[in-house]
Amino acid sequence: MSTTTAQIAEWLRQRVNDAGARGFVVGLSGGIDSAVVVRLCQMAVPGQVAGVIMPCHSDPRDEADARSVAEHFGVPVVRVDLGDPYDRLIAVVRDGVRSLPADMWPETPGSGDIKSRVPVANVKPRLRMATLYFVANSLNYLVAGTGNRAELTIGYFTKYGDGGVDVLPIGDLLKSDVRSFARELGVPQPVIDKAPSAGLWLGQTDEEEMGFTYAELERYLTGGPDSVAPALALRLERMIRATEHKRELAPTPRQKP
Repeated sequence: MSTTTAQIAEWLRQRVNDAGARGFVVGLSGGIDSAVVVRLCQMAVPGQVAGVIMPCHSDPRDEADARSVAEHFGVPVVRVDLGDPYDRLIAVVRDGVRSLPADMWPETPGSGDIKSRVPVANVKPRLRMATLYFVANSLNYLVAGTGNRAELTIGYFTKYGDGGVDVLPIGDLLKSDVRSFARELGVPQPVIDKAPSAGLWLGQTDEEEMGFTYAELERYLTGGPDSVAPALALRLERMIRATEHKRELAPTPRQKP
């Protein structure tokens, strides 16, 4: 075990103690980030970690990989199928929104446009957040998030969805660091090798949605704007500014004395 993994495990143990909690809940997506996080939590508080698998019209391989990780590390899991609640909520909210005056609507992008999918797709991580907190509150556990430094920096997460957590064990790690940790911690190789995906819709991958690779993003984060193409540097800087609200508490107006 490396010094870094041991330090993170100790940090997690301290967070549990400080909060007066008993353990951690981790949403198992079948991806590398959640696999690393669940193992780090297990190192911190053995026997006090629960994985939660939350399919929502998801790729069956993701659930299979999530179960593989849980079985590999001996972590008990809760399975909650969110497909039906998701369908019901989307139908009700859509009906409500359609009742608004036409002049309140923006120009509608094409049906194949990624932005047109976001309002619906973001419901999934927000339902998952609510589910994780139900489980965590029931057990007096903390919710351990799975966001890494690359995603957090550019705001590639859903506000009050996968961004709604108590701790971020790998929040200071780049994707390449996470892969190194995964190999060190014994994460199953198929999980390490699969393309990163938030599972927002079938066939979705992180890099396709972002429009650049994790390697390019890491070059920017470690080497600065001059390490990538000027157009990409400008785009990343805009993303960081535009998503600053995701990384801060909601603003409040200052009262004049």
